[in-house]
Amino acid sequence: MKRSRYLLLFSLALLAVFSGACKEKESSGNSEEESMLTTNKKTAIAVVHASAVGIGEIIRTIPDSVTKVKVIRVYIDSIRFYDDKSGYFYVYNYQCVNIAHGTQKELQGTNLYNYQDVKGKYVIRALSEAASNGGGFVEFYWIKPGETGEKLKIGYVEPIAGTNFFIGSGVYVPE
Repeated sequence: MKRSRYLLLFSLALLAVFSGACKEKESSGNSEEESMLTTNKKTAIAVVHASAVGIGEIIRTIPDSVTKVKVIRVYIDSIRFYDDKSGYFYVYNYQCVNIAHGTQKELQGTNLYNYQDVKGKYVIRALSEAASNGGGFVEFYWIKPGETGEKLKIGYVEPIAGTNFFIGSGVYVPE
């Protein structure tokens, strides 16, 4: 378990480094809003990848699935990023059952295979497909923490190696 603590601390430190590094402004001539969206998407890629690798290593030696799920939940529970703290993690299995969610604990253990956003998109199916193809972005609508109604979100997901899980985060698109 000592190794798991070191890996967790390493992953959290890596997350902080990536999050801070991605806050730098880009000088691409884009509008400030477009630049921030690009920066936040880069942050999502970095933190999701670092967390996928970290979680995979931490739970690799844990023999039972119940403990693996507990560790994943503890890992993602308090992590928030972006200036408005709207960045958080979610973890699903490939059958679309929520394993862990940073802001909506009531979803944990729920099968969202048939969940559709306000535009009719099967959100978790699309995320699962992207993760099963190695990772990628998916646009969908979801409730932004602290707000009401679904907002446009660009989610990024990656598989957690050695598991039946994938992890994601995303960027809410400014209106």
